Amino acid sequence: MRKDYKLEKRKYVIGGFILLIALIYVGRLFDLQINDERYKKSADTNAFLRKTVYPSRGLMYDRDGRLVVYNQPAYDVMLIPRDVQPFDTLDFCNTLNITPDQLRKRFADMRDKRLNPGYSSYTPQRLLAQLSTEDYGRLQEKLYRFPGFYIQKRILRQYNYAAAANVLGNLREVSQTDIDNDPYYSPGDYCGDLGVERSYEEYLRGIKGVEILIRDSRGRIQGRYDGGAHDIAPVSGRDLTLSIDIELQEYAERLMAGKRGAVVAIEPETGEILCLVSSPTYDPRLLVGRHRGESYKDLVNDPSLPLFDRALGGAYPPGSTFKPTQGLILLQEGIITTATTYPCHGGYVNGGLRVGCHAHGSPLPLKPALQTSCNAFFCWGFKAMIDRRGKYGNPANAFEIWKKHLVSMGYGYALGVDLPHESRGFLPNAKFYNKFYGEGHWSANTVISVAIGQGEILATPLQIANLAATIANRGWFITPHAVKAIQDTVMPPKYSEHRRPTIDLKWYPEVAEGMRMAVTGGTCRRAAIPGIDVAGKTGTAQNPHGRDHSAFMGFAPYDNPKIAVAVYVENGGFGAVYGVPIGSLVMEKYLCDSIHPSRQYMEDQMISTSLPYSNAKR
Repeated sequence: MRKDYKLEKRKYVIGGFILLIALIYVGRLFDLQINDERYKKSADTNAFLRKTVYPSRGLMYDRDGRLVVYNQPAYDVMLIPRDVQPFDTLDFCNTLNITPDQLRKRFADMRDKRLNPGYSSYTPQRLLAQLSTEDYGRLQEKLYRFPGFYIQKRILRQYNYAAAANVLGNLREVSQTDIDNDPYYSPGDYCGDLGVERSYEEYLRGIKGVEILIRDSRGRIQGRYDGGAHDIAPVSGRDLTLSIDIELQEYAERLMAGKRGAVVAIEPETGEILCLVSSPTYDPRLLVGRHRGESYKDLVNDPSLPLFDRALGGAYPPGSTFKPTQGLILLQEGIITTATTYPCHGGYVNGGLRVGCHAHGSPLPLKPALQTSCNAFFCWGFKAMIDRRGKYGNPANAFEIWKKHLVSMGYGYALGVDLPHESRGFLPNAKFYNKFYGEGHWSANTVISVAIGQGEILATPLQIANLAATIANRGWFITPHAVKAIQDTVMPPKYSEHRRPTIDLKWYPEVAEGMRMAVTGGTCRRAAIPGIDVAGKTGTAQNPHGRDHSAFMGFAPYDNPKIAVAVYVENGGFGAVYGVPIGSLVMEKYLCDSIHPSRQYMEDQMISTSLPYSNAKR
């Protein structure tokens, strides 16, 4: 009997079709039961309520054990949308001091997946954040009237001092990017924003816990599931000991009130930052509570830019505070000895080029040049190096060596401080000038202003303070850091390792002595502190947008340095007018805990003086 091949083929087609349908069903069942958690969540939430228990965030103490940042409870109104039953909205609104329109908007925002990408009717959602204690108390009494709602306890920050906002940072609600990048976070969580809160977030935040509550058939909480046997206790965050002296920080902020600029003080031996002032500043307590958003908006729109950390992010021409680096480089490269002199006839005059200077003796060797802040000496020295073709071949090669030494001293790149948003400043290289002037078409005279910390050179107050610390140590520094210790944790090695510039140690005492002479009988005489030997260097940085900037760097005591400081006052004029007295007062306050009666007039003058702003270049 002949086979019916068409029927035979049809059998396979029908079988394949049945198999395909079966595979689709199996795949769909697998997706529903394994991949799709909606039904699992629905089943779980019928019987259980999993409540996140937030850990206590790590506390912050200053270097002397004073409590600076601590925690206070906050309460969020949470709900599981599918569990919410019709309720008296007017009573609800009156209890929480909000209007029905505000309540409707909050519900709408909560359900808007553009604003709340993690929205699910099966999972807890936040309706209102950070209730006041009074609102919390009223709602707690009436909570039984509002099925589906519950209160979530959280931790907010509070501050014992209205100071160091730029160092401490604050907390903000996590963004979707934060959630995507770190599985620790869920919508409505908070994380560190700016300062130490951000840099040390993983240490401070701790580990969340979970509390599992059991429901009855009507969704009412009946207590802990299995007596709490499956709960997970939260782990508190680690406490931090800051290197900051909070009282010194407060004092330096008072001295800078009404001015724009920065003060940075470092303990040379350890690299620990004693104070880090950015002025104008703000009270960190402004960014706590339900009005945080409004306060943050006001700070962002403030034309004085209080949120901008001038100590770390401000890139300024260093002016004459840069001259010690030039002396070190010239000595290292053999361009000068300590006896080499250069003339100063009212400034540096070479051909048609003139760089002015003030009246003092001439010719001068290095130490008196630092003492009097002679522009001509460092211009002649720079020219002698950059144009020495017999040694370097051409100005570009010499310039690269010059820059290499500066980079080793902490200029041109971020130092690596343990705080966010550190600027690298700016150091030009030979390619920069080749592009601007043409290869082979520039020399020392073309870029002579960089020899005295002007022109294209930009540095942060932190970098200037670090130079002071390096000279105080006579040739080494430790990466500056604002945290001294982490509870039960070893600090990263880079905050204890010595970093040595490319300058031989033997040259640092020569430059240090020149800075000491500047205080005993030079441009830094106002820095002298009764009973303490101080070394310093003024800086008057030209500002094409207005009045010159006033700068200072120094350290004390001279033979056993405990503090190195840099001050930068925008539009402050000569360095001796504001930079020197503020820096000197900060050193005296730290070393002596009080100001000598003979210098209290200076303290009063600095605290009471405000400076007009003239769009100074940052």
